[in-house]
Amino acid sequence: MNVEQARFNMIEQQIRPWEVLDPKVLELLFVVKREDFVPAAYRNLAFADMEIPLGSGQVMLAPRVEAKFLQELGITKTDKVLEIGAGSGYMAALLAAHAEHVVSFEVRPELAGFARENIQRAGIANVNIETGCGLKGAAGRGLFDVIVISAAVPAVPEALLKQLRVGGRLAVVVGEAPAMEAQLITCTAVDIYNTVNLFETVIPGLDGVTPKSGFSL
Repeated sequence: MNVEQARFNMIEQQIRPWEVLDPKVLELLFVVKREDFVPAAYRNLAFADMEIPLGSGQVMLAPRVEAKFLQELGITKTDKVLEIGAGSGYMAALLAAHAEHVVSFEVRPELAGFARENIQRAGIANVNIETGCGLKGAAGRGLFDVIVISAAVPAVPEALLKQLRVGGRLAVVVGEAPAMEAQLITCTAVDIYNTVNLFETVIPGLDGVTPKSGFSL
């Protein structure tokens, strides 16, 4: 596989057509090597328009979904970022490139270890991968400018909304198959939030979250 040609094709054929046109985001997709965050068995599919299995029902999101979230979040160098669902560490690496610091929670120890190894190998110093659920927020870490939930949830956890500073943005996929909506939620004032629906999709649910009325924090 010609890796650089495959990366170029991913950006031009999958990501641009999804109206991801921010030059900073597109450049970042060239810089952060997606193939280095993919399990070895799926390396040849690193740039495919698909979710890549990570085991235990968890996946790396399709490249266009990750890129769309990055564009809509508009991350800046002073932003503190919280991610729920580290997976392979790839999204954390993308977030970290434009942020001051990223804390990423992963409930499965084996995946948390995989993400840490990938982040360290990539030489990224401003990401902490924590083993744990994270849905109740990051106690003692203060408020965040950006929160990303890298899997679907039936409803946005109130605890995470409370940890969003005024002006902060939260990206999430809400709902249950076959009806899920990617949303960008902005905290416009204390306890006041504006929600914009970005696109419809279907992705796996967040590990450990009980669907429907069984969902609790």
